[in-house]
Amino acid sequence: MVRYLEKSSGFNDWMAQKDSGDKKSKFSGILWWVVIFGIAWWLFYIWMTPSKNTEQKVQSADVAAVEDVSNIPSRTLTDIDIALQVQGLRISNIELKNYKEAKNSDKNISLLSATNEFTEVGFLANGTTAPNAGTVWNDGKWRNADGVEFIRAIAIENYVITIKDTVKNNSKHDVSFVPYARIVRHAGSDATGVATGGVAFENGGIERESWKALGKKSFAWTTPGGFAGFEEQYWQTIISLDSNDQTVKMKSLADGRVSAEANAAPVMVPAGKSILVTTHLFAGPKTPDVLNTANETITGINQTIDYGWFWFLSRPFLWAINALHGFVGNYGVAIILFTILLRILMWPLTRKSFVGMAAMQKLQPEMQRIQKLYGDDKVRMQQEMMKLYRESKTSPMSGCLPMLLQIPIFFALYKALLISTPMRHSGFLWISDLAVMDPYFILPILMGASMWWQQHLQMKSSQQMDSDNPMAQTQKFMKWMPLLFTALFAWMPAGLVLYWTVSNLFGIGQMWWIKKKS
Repeated sequence: MVRYLEKSSGFNDWMAQKDSGDKKSKFSGILWWVVIFGIAWWLFYIWMTPSKNTEQKVQSADVAAVEDVSNIPSRTLTDIDIALQVQGLRISNIELKNYKEAKNSDKNISLLSATNEFTEVGFLANGTTAPNAGTVWNDGKWRNADGVEFIRAIAIENYVITIKDTVKNNSKHDVSFVPYARIVRHAGSDATGVATGGVAFENGGIERESWKALGKKSFAWTTPGGFAGFEEQYWQTIISLDSNDQTVKMKSLADGRVSAEANAAPVMVPAGKSILVTTHLFAGPKTPDVLNTANETITGINQTIDYGWFWFLSRPFLWAINALHGFVGNYGVAIILFTILLRILMWPLTRKSFVGMAAMQKLQPEMQRIQKLYGDDKVRMQQEMMKLYRESKTSPMSGCLPMLLQIPIFFALYKALLISTPMRHSGFLWISDLAVMDPYFILPILMGASMWWQQHLQMKSSQQMDSDNPMAQTQKFMKWMPLLFTALFAWMPAGLVLYWTVSNLFGIGQMWWIKKKS
C-alpha cells in the first residue's frame, strides 16, 4: 500500500481533487459526524425493535365468550410471592407481593386486574358437555349429566400457577375433549427500546408481536410444545399446556382487548377411564433467576428476556451489576464500580489510543510545515504525510478504537438497565429511580461538563492547527458534542447517564496519568 501511494496514480489524483475541495467544504467534517450520528440512531431503532412475523392461518378451536361471571363464587389463593382470585375456570387479580406500584406506595403490582381481564383454563367437549366460564363448581368439582366428572387442583410455587384437571369418564361411552387455555387483557402501549406485547414460544424459538401489530392481525403457530402470553417491561403472563401437539395464537378481540391462547390436540377419554391435563400459568417478574426456575416447568420461558442484538454484552453486564449490588447494597454504587472495572479492562486499548493522540499532537508542527511547503501539490503533500505517519509509527485513526468500542457497550448497557427488574425503584443520591430519567437533569449536565473537559484536554495541544484542515473542521464540530449529548442523555435512564459520567471522569484521570508518565 505504501509503494502504491508513493507512485502517481488515479488514487492520488482522486485524493488531490478531494483535498483541493477541502477549502470549499469547511463543513465536510460536520456533515460526516451528522451522518454517523444519524446512522447510529437508525441502527439503534432497528436493534431495539422486535422483529415482525407473517400471519399464519391455523385452524383451532374457538372458545365461547362468557363475560358475565358475577354469580360465580370466588376464592383467594396465596403463597409467599403472589395472591390471586379464582372464579370458576378463571384466574385474575394476580398480586405480586414483592413489587410495589411506586417506590413509596403500599400497593403491590397487580396483573390481569382490570375489568374483563383474566386467564381461563378449560375444555371444549365432543359428545358430552364441559364446564364453561359460567359454571358453578362445588369445592373444585363439577359433574355433567352424562356422569363425566371434572376435578380441579391449583398449586402456586415460584410465580408458577399449576392447574391440574382430572377428567373421570363415568359414562358408558367414549368422550373427547380439547384442552385450552387463554389470557385476555387490554392492550398496552409499545415502549421504546424494550419488547412489549404478545410473546410466544413455538418450535423451539421465541416470537414477539408488538401491541400495534396485534391490533392489525392475528398470529398462530402449530408446535409440539410451547406457550403464549403477554409481556411488559418488567412483568409477563404466560400460559402453557402440557401437550406435544398444540396450537398457540395471539389475536385482538372486537372490544379492544387482546387474547393469547393455547389449544391442545383432542384427548380421548374411554368409558370408565380418567385423564390428567396439566396447565401452567406464569405471572411474575422478568428476572433471570425467576425465569430459570420457571423454565423447569415451562420450557423456553427463560428465553423471553429480550437482551437485544448485543446480548453477549448485556447478559454479563447485568450479571456483573447485580453481583456488585450484592456486595455494596446500592445499584448506583454498583454501576460506578462496574464502570471503573470496565475501564480498567479496556486500559490497554485506552492507553494505546491516548499515546497515539499525544503522538499526533506532537506531529502538528511538522504537519503544518508540510501543508505550507506542499500546499499547491496535493499529491506530494499526501505522500509526505503518509511518510511522516509511517516514520512516527502513528495514525490519525489511532484514537478512534475506544470510541468505537463505546457504541456496543452503550447499547448493551442501555438494554440491561431497561430490562433490569431489580433496578426498578432503586435510588442513588437525589435520583429516586435509576431506571428512568433524572427528574432534575443534574446528572446529564454533569455528564456534559465531564465530556467537555475530556475533549478540552484532548484538543488543547492542537489548537494551532490550520483552520482549513479537515481534522480542524471536525474538532470545531466536536466542541458542540457535549451540548448535543447533554440534550440527548437528558431523557435516558439515570443509570446509563451515571455510567457515562463516571466513564468520562475516569478517562480524564487516565489522560492525566499517561501525560504525567510520558
